[in-house]
Amino acid sequence: MRKLALHWQILIAIVAAIGVGFVLNVLTTETHTPGLFGTSFVSILDFVGELFLNALKMIIVPLIMSSIIVGVAGIGSGGDLGALGGKTLLFYAVTTLVAILVGLVAVNVIAPGIVDGQPAKDLLALDASVADVAARVEGRGVGDIAQVFLRMFPPNIVLAAAEGQLLGLIVFSILFGFAMTRLSHEHAEPLFKFWDGTFHAMMKVTEWIMMAAPIGVFALIGEVVAQTGFSAAQSLATFAAAVLLALAIHAFVLLPMLLRFVGGVNPFKVLLGMSPAMLTAFSTASSSATLPVTIDCIEKNVGVSNKVSSFVLPLGATVNMNGTALYECAAAIFLAQAYGLDLTFGTQFTIVTIALLTSIGVAGVPSASLVAIAIILGAIGLPVEAIGILMVFDRILDMCRTSVNIWGDACCATIIARLQGEETRVAA
Repeated sequence: MRKLALHWQILIAIVAAIGVGFVLNVLTTETHTPGLFGTSFVSILDFVGELFLNALKMIIVPLIMSSIIVGVAGIGSGGDLGALGGKTLLFYAVTTLVAILVGLVAVNVIAPGIVDGQPAKDLLALDASVADVAARVEGRGVGDIAQVFLRMFPPNIVLAAAEGQLLGLIVFSILFGFAMTRLSHEHAEPLFKFWDGTFHAMMKVTEWIMMAAPIGVFALIGEVVAQTGFSAAQSLATFAAAVLLALAIHAFVLLPMLLRFVGGVNPFKVLLGMSPAMLTAFSTASSSATLPVTIDCIEKNVGVSNKVSSFVLPLGATVNMNGTALYECAAAIFLAQAYGLDLTFGTQFTIVTIALLTSIGVAGVPSASLVAIAIILGAIGLPVEAIGILMVFDRILDMCRTSVNIWGDACCATIIARLQGEETRVAA
């Protein structure tokens, strides 16, 4: 009997999780929580989901270091590295800017912060203080953008790895790999064999972890639905619809056009090949945690070489946040509308610029964009407490924008591979 493809297994798990989570949400009351042997089902789902997420996070550091070091060392000369890096960074910058502009247009046209011609401040109860959210973003400002550059060169690389500061880890790995190309063969060969062996070992571990992906995804989605029901997008449905529309236009119109006309590949085949990674991103809401699956899919299903994927994808997991940047801009404009702020060209230009810069350094973990939104709000004069209203539906939109982030990384890797003269399995 033919085994069901992984993306179908994950999709079935998501549908089943929504059903089970909704039932648990309905059965849960103030006096009764469904459970087994004194343990609530939600707690069980939380444990299983956290276990799966931790398993993915466990291999992030060795995978990123080994893949980038092998990738840079394999590229060879500084000219080749500069060409590949230049194309990659140009693609990331352009697509992120385009995503921000799409979000800007969508939220301006739909104007979710305006109800019956009036700012929605009172309807959204924006006067209410959300202490826990305010505490997370307290003291943030435009000066935090400079921290992005400081994180590129952490004083302690081991501590940076432990704290999940991937930007510093990536810069260190690029320098280490490039330094290997300047060593004699006697010294470079054993280093290359070590890191290449480490990379392949990490990919094997990834395969083992992905065997449990449907179970992990079921637990993660089931827990979210069980705790929130379907209320997460009801109170602010118009804004949610605007964000989802903008994400859909960017992901399913603009990026496929780049794949077709710049990369010369079939966008549907690439999308199908990347579906396990995008579904994993949807369930985990973490670009970093999804990285092992992204690399596995782009190489096995799309046919991009390890030489390209090992450099482009880890870099993209940190600096290429199309969906996140789009959401940051849309959220800031929405809150500005709700407060009745005069959205001049200067104000909107400020929002676009800061969204572009902050998206580069946002950690690939759930809800990390809230800190970036706080920086934007501070720059345009809005209270950071306004972010509290976003928490109502942030998790669901986080899942969607993280999937777009992963899709943008995959499109970049595919196009760069084609521009480098590679033959993929998804040619048009």
